[in-house]
Amino acid sequence: MDEFNESYDKIISVDIEQEMKKSYIDYAMSVIVSRALPDVRDGLKPVHRRILYAMDELNLGPDKQYRKSARIVGDTMGKYHPHGDSSIYDAMVRMAQDFSIRYPLVDGHGNFGNIDGDSAAAMRYTEARMSKITMSMLADIEKETVDYRPNFDESLKEPVVLPARFPNLLVNGSSGIAVGMATNIPPHNLSEVVDGVVKMINNYMGLNEENEVRETEVEELMEIIKGPDFPTGATIQGRYGIDQAYRTGKGKVKVKATAEIEEMHGGKSRILITEIPYMVNKAKLIEKIAELVKIKKIDGITDLRDESDRNGMTIVIELRRDVNPSVILNQLYKYTQLQDTFSINMLALVNDKPKVLNLKQMLEEYLKHQKNVVTRRTQYDLKKAEDRAHIVEGLRKALDKIDLITQLIRSSKTVQEAKERIMEEIVLTEIQAQAIVDMRLRALTGLEREKLEQEYEDLLGKIAYYKEILGNEYRLYEVIKEEIEEIRNKYADARRTDITASDDDFDIEDLIDEEQVIVTMTHLGYIKRIPLDTYKQQNRGGKGIIGVNTIENDFIEQLFVTSNLDEIMFFTNKGKAYKIKAYRIPEAGRTARGMAIINLLQLDKDEKISAVFPVQKKQDNVFLTMITKKGQIKKTDLDAFKNIRKGGIIALTLAEDDELMGVYETTPENTILVCTKQGKGIMFEGTDVRPMGRTARGVRAINLAEDDEVIGATVPKDGEQILVASENGLGKRTKVEEFRAQKRGGKGLKVYNITDKSGCVVGITSVKEDEELLLINSLGVIIRINVSQISSVGRYAQGVKLINLDEGVQVVCLTKIKEEALKEINKEDEE
Repeated sequence: MDEFNESYDKIISVDIEQEMKKSYIDYAMSVIVSRALPDVRDGLKPVHRRILYAMDELNLGPDKQYRKSARIVGDTMGKYHPHGDSSIYDAMVRMAQDFSIRYPLVDGHGNFGNIDGDSAAAMRYTEARMSKITMSMLADIEKETVDYRPNFDESLKEPVVLPARFPNLLVNGSSGIAVGMATNIPPHNLSEVVDGVVKMINNYMGLNEENEVRETEVEELMEIIKGPDFPTGATIQGRYGIDQAYRTGKGKVKVKATAEIEEMHGGKSRILITEIPYMVNKAKLIEKIAELVKIKKIDGITDLRDESDRNGMTIVIELRRDVNPSVILNQLYKYTQLQDTFSINMLALVNDKPKVLNLKQMLEEYLKHQKNVVTRRTQYDLKKAEDRAHIVEGLRKALDKIDLITQLIRSSKTVQEAKERIMEEIVLTEIQAQAIVDMRLRALTGLEREKLEQEYEDLLGKIAYYKEILGNEYRLYEVIKEEIEEIRNKYADARRTDITASDDDFDIEDLIDEEQVIVTMTHLGYIKRIPLDTYKQQNRGGKGIIGVNTIENDFIEQLFVTSNLDEIMFFTNKGKAYKIKAYRIPEAGRTARGMAIINLLQLDKDEKISAVFPVQKKQDNVFLTMITKKGQIKKTDLDAFKNIRKGGIIALTLAEDDELMGVYETTPENTILVCTKQGKGIMFEGTDVRPMGRTARGVRAINLAEDDEVIGATVPKDGEQILVASENGLGKRTKVEEFRAQKRGGKGLKVYNITDKSGCVVGITSVKEDEELLLINSLGVIIRINVSQISSVGRYAQGVKLINLDEGVQVVCLTKIKEEALKEINKEDEE
């Protein structure tokens, strides 16, 4: 009984639900981290990494003799991977199959299986060694470039990750099923992937068209990395799935076999299949076709045979004379794996945690790894060079005092005593003294002395070079770029998988009817698109109709008329430019507030839109002229803005307290009139402003008074007059001839007579008499009036009332309706 009580006391009560949860989570994490998922840095699962490392330890380079696969498997299992020989051998076989992996990492000798699904011969019969490209995976591993961890029994150490000098995860892809998650990353073309990495490095270094240090957008990488490149070739139909995968990390691509219809004698035809989708078993594919013929689901095939050999694949399908070969081929695509779907799921381990990555994130993680590898290698090389330079420096001193050293050594009773006396007499370190004691007599010859001096000079050069790399990130990127380009030049080959258009790859613009729209944006950044016919014409002095419901302290600040298919450029107060299509701006009702612009554009913190510019037609010799609040002006070729990334690009460089006020489309023949809040203006020829680069600061347009600032500018055309409006609803037209042209940078002339009645100037534009104008007040009320109703007066006049305003309400914006838009709306009014 006492024994029972003693045993009972040792029993621990456990909640079986909690125990199962804990145990299963532990098991799941073990499978995820230590078995099924690849590391984002080298693209390898633990078993593949251990096989390659074991082969490296066996010195099985591509220039060495093949070694029995059983020996490689035995070393891998005994040293690093105690999970059974079959799993190790299967993993090694796959790395040797040129139909399974795009750039094989193992060079197999013997029967390593085939695309028909036949398995490899037993490991005792086959031999293997590393392929040439694998040396790049293991390059510099001996230079402490990666971390090591204890193996399963802590008797040895194994690398946590390989140096992987090329992006193996993307290049060779990976697939695996873990617990609760799976990965399926397709292989890619080495040349394209390396070019993508080089593009990222060039952008980090500022070696791009804009000479701007920046990150790379996914869209830029997608222009370089066209899509998966399968080892079995075939054709990918459509870009939609590829684009989805590269942007989000998940997508599906449709892969079709490469087939050719060939005419035969007697009017018969045959289909020749030369490439099949990735991971499709050829033998089973032929069996499936034969089965479909047998059950008469496909009718018209008279012969089916496999003529594949070591020179390539050929499946021959002979047809009856009376059938349409294109119909038969389409039936084969529909009912067999001649057309297959590859589901992309780019899941990999990042810091030992599973994460779905897009194309940019994958290459960013790879670059981080390479920066770490090259930094650690350089630190290792630097230490070795400094250690050797230290010894050589001691030897150089010794050669200058060789007689004294010989005397000290001969008169010493022990080596230790000789070392100590040499250190004391010549002032050397213990390491240097030891090297002198170990020095051979041949070092005393003149030739050896010359070699020593040359070695010392070389070491000093290497030390300086290594320190330059470690102290300069720009130089570090250059080294990575040079080395990865060398790998590309050595191992890259042509793309095998073609990418063709699909019915799914339509342009969304083909589905959109073109129409004129009004785009409005409020001071607090709410934007919307409204059909132009929403607004009916009114007389001057009317109250207007409500254009938008605004919240407190918000009002419409930007308004223009454009086509819904035009590109809209957005310029911010910080001098950055963004671009989207007008139809992507949500359409809203007349009284709706619209969508916050931050939901459409990737704006930085404290960045707000200060100008919006519709780019309507491609024209030659067209510039964007930008005016800032502090009176700076800059002119840049429109082509400089054709490639605008989602994250925006720099449009101009601003002073700390300056802001961008307006952007205008100009040609060299145009004159420019800049207007200020206090009614001053200056007009000068466009040629007074030379074209500048996109990131330039610009030059002075007008010399401002202390309390003044620029509110905008206009570029008058023939037959137009200058229209100015004030914040209290007054406005006027003035002939262009009344504005004398001056030299840029002056104080200007009076454009508008500022009084308490008029208030400050809020807008300026150039108009024709048959055009129409839109005015907006701070409550969001819009009125549309004919320009002909506005008096044409002199420069010093205040003009007439354009809009009735309640107390406390002011005009905040004006714009004119362009002639082509006016014609369209007038047609609709007539109807």
